[in-house]
Amino acid sequence: MSNKEAFIEAINNGYTFKGVSVKLGAAMLDGEVVPEAGINLPLKTMNRHGLIAGATGTGKTKTLQVISELLSDNSVPVLVMDIKGDLSGIAAAGAGHPKIDERYQKLNMDFKPGAFPAELMTLTGQNGVHLRATVSEFGPVLLSKILELNDTQGGVVAMIFKYCDDTQLPLLDLKDFIKVLQYIGDEGKEEIEKIYGKISTSSTGTILRKVIELQQQGADIFFGERSFEVDDLMRIADDGRGIISVLRVTDLQDKPKLFSTFMLQMLAELYASCPEEGDLEKPKLVMFIDEAHLIFNEASSALLQQIETIVKLIRSKGIGIFFCTQNPMDVPAAVLSQLGLKVQHALRAFTAADRKVIKQTAENYPETEFYKTEDLITQLGIGEALITMLNEKGIPTPLAHTMLCAPRSRMDILTDEEIKDINTRSRMVAKYNKTVDSESAYEILTEKLKEAAERSAKEETTESAKKSGKEEPSTIEKVANNTIVKSMVRTGGNIIVRSLLGALGLGGRSRSSKTKSWF
Repeated sequence: MSNKEAFIEAINNGYTFKGVSVKLGAAMLDGEVVPEAGINLPLKTMNRHGLIAGATGTGKTKTLQVISELLSDNSVPVLVMDIKGDLSGIAAAGAGHPKIDERYQKLNMDFKPGAFPAELMTLTGQNGVHLRATVSEFGPVLLSKILELNDTQGGVVAMIFKYCDDTQLPLLDLKDFIKVLQYIGDEGKEEIEKIYGKISTSSTGTILRKVIELQQQGADIFFGERSFEVDDLMRIADDGRGIISVLRVTDLQDKPKLFSTFMLQMLAELYASCPEEGDLEKPKLVMFIDEAHLIFNEASSALLQQIETIVKLIRSKGIGIFFCTQNPMDVPAAVLSQLGLKVQHALRAFTAADRKVIKQTAENYPETEFYKTEDLITQLGIGEALITMLNEKGIPTPLAHTMLCAPRSRMDILTDEEIKDINTRSRMVAKYNKTVDSESAYEILTEKLKEAAERSAKEETTESAKKSGKEEPSTIEKVANNTIVKSMVRTGGNIIVRSLLGALGLGGRSRSSKTKSWF
């Protein structure tokens, strides 16, 4: 058997699956495409998570786009975090191009352009379905992790949530939380400490500063109503294809804390609301996080621990998470070990540090007699990648140098008019973009404090009147006795008197001797 025949046999044995699978491309040997060696992706293992890595410009985002299209075709809903703003084109049909035609000819496949059912979403209310969550939905544990609080401060947050539950004070947005925080540290401190124990003023001050820091990154826009329902991420279009939800977060690159807040809440909500499913024939939802290093580089240790825990457990809910980043080393080892599918685009070796990373990356892939992995990683062309995944039994497939299919949708952004058209037709925009300001903790406590102040003022006035043995003064008497009014009266009287005396030659300043000589 020749080397090529052995290669084809190894690939076909490794990438032929019993259940439904989709074709990503074809394997390559010695720089040439071998169309007989197809690289298929089994839908049954898409809940085992994955990694798409590679240097800038090597085709990571287009690979993400291709996989999203294939999932949509098979009635699997997709959620895509669009950091760079170049994935909205998935809602429009692609156009033919000589390079695309050449690629498909090598793959022995037909290129069929097509648009996919898409929903455009936003965290900041700009051009899309506005995603929000209430403070109550976060809960004390998650909110404490986001604010990076210590155990003592976290205990205060837990007490706030308990107090609000006991007294029916809804925590919807950050102004509600701040109002309660201020209340327990001032007017309500005595009431709270009788029931829940002592509260440190320094703890409430620290928590308040942390919340304000979160507000400065735009969190007020995210917290509130109407709260987003995760079931709306798992919708199927009328034609049977899975809807691709494109969350456009191009304006959050300089707001890592807000992005981390959303990510943690989204993963936690998905995990909490979805029932246990085990290994399904195809996943219920697949989430792609583009430029994932933005999460991991800025994340606190608590957030990293939470992401690691959720990634480990959410697989049984039928949900897959795929991280797209420039360098595999950007992903923490504990998370990286949970990723079944690995798509490695080219890496660049400009420095000694780069070469070290490339060597470490090569060691993470299965050994193969057909490639020298460490060298090949730096030689991959655009749209080519090293691929390995888990089969139905959880065994890694052979490493394959793959020429990937090109996206069938547009490899560019939508125009403003196209975005407007999608949002106009969207039922989700109509559902979530209406501003709701229900009565919550802020309004209830404000009214409570106002009533208490009015009652206190009235009691003081009544008590004062009793002590003096007089009835409560009338409104005219109150005005007349007011010190400011008395001062105004005195000032006005002095002016009148000085004017009259001046007219009679008896008032005003004395004339100087020089002035007297004029007469």
